[in-house]
Amino acid sequence: MKKILITGSAGYLGSVMTEYLEKNGSDCIGYDTGFFRDCLLYDTTAKTVMCDARDIEANDLAGVDAVVHLAGISNDPFGNLEAAKVYDPTRAYALKIARLCKEQQIKFIFASSCSVYGIGQGELLDENSPTHPQTPYSLNKWQVEQDLQGIADDDFSPIALRFATAFGLSPRLRFDLVTNMLTGMAFTTGKIILNSDGTPWRPNVHILDICKSVKYAINSNHRGGLLKLNVGDESNNLQVMDIAKKVQACVPGCELKFLKENPELDKEGLVRDRKVKQGVDTRTYKVSFAKIRETFPGFQCDWSVEAGIRDMVEKFKAINLTEAQFKSKNFYRLQKIEHLYQSHFLSADLRWTTAAGKRP
Repeated sequence: MKKILITGSAGYLGSVMTEYLEKNGSDCIGYDTGFFRDCLLYDTTAKTVMCDARDIEANDLAGVDAVVHLAGISNDPFGNLEAAKVYDPTRAYALKIARLCKEQQIKFIFASSCSVYGIGQGELLDENSPTHPQTPYSLNKWQVEQDLQGIADDDFSPIALRFATAFGLSPRLRFDLVTNMLTGMAFTTGKIILNSDGTPWRPNVHILDICKSVKYAINSNHRGGLLKLNVGDESNNLQVMDIAKKVQACVPGCELKFLKENPELDKEGLVRDRKVKQGVDTRTYKVSFAKIRETFPGFQCDWSVEAGIRDMVEKFKAINLTEAQFKSKNFYRLQKIEHLYQSHFLSADLRWTTAAGKRP
């Protein structure tokens, strides 16, 4: 049985991945700084050690076969914090952990993002396509990939999984992801509010297909430098408007509105995206996923966007999801971290100011 260390194990992805990998025969240990540990929509059995990824040392990796590095900041800078102050530490600790893995001959799997492509011209972008990161978040993912490339060799061959935009259920659900947001909004309010004109293209991937790709990466025998793989399926390359229509089909009777025309509908500022200006979102791209199918024989995505929406609607019915829950800052990463920072629970370098987040 392989021992897997997952950083960021109490986040949206990590809360599902830990249980998934254990059910598939791995022995998992999760480390997380705990920003979102109380952000539970429903119960989970996944266990996590409260430990900031910046504090991981060589002894933490004893007996570990692979590190799945999910930890990082998943939204762009807030308040008056500069992007460099937020993202430079995440770049530094990703490289630090990767170097520790290289020293101990441990497999390193990095959670990257298809957002590194940024802008396309309608073509299917593959791993050899030019990258045009549009945000500090996507730039950070690209920079970490470059750092991994710099230390990779025949004996240390990390894998960067470029995930499409995630969707699907998690105990620590994120309603700031497009499919999740539109589904939760339609279910609880009877409305779908788009913060753009709906024309941007996005690749999408279900959270369980992300977990499946990680399982394949753990079992891979890849050698020969950094391996970059897009994770998703071409059938889930969709325009935002297409996603909205699929949600409407699963939640009959919900109205479609545009934030630019109806700003009063977002009093809480949850729908508003600081990267969308005057209803225009420059981030639009479609992605090819041929390489992961060629590299990992037998891998294919099991979930369509429609199936993921239906699954969420059924869960929302079962737990009687309310509008108050949907609008809780606990399910919006930027708002949650802003709250912790403005309430002085976090310092400017995003360290806990109390003992709450320290390792026991």
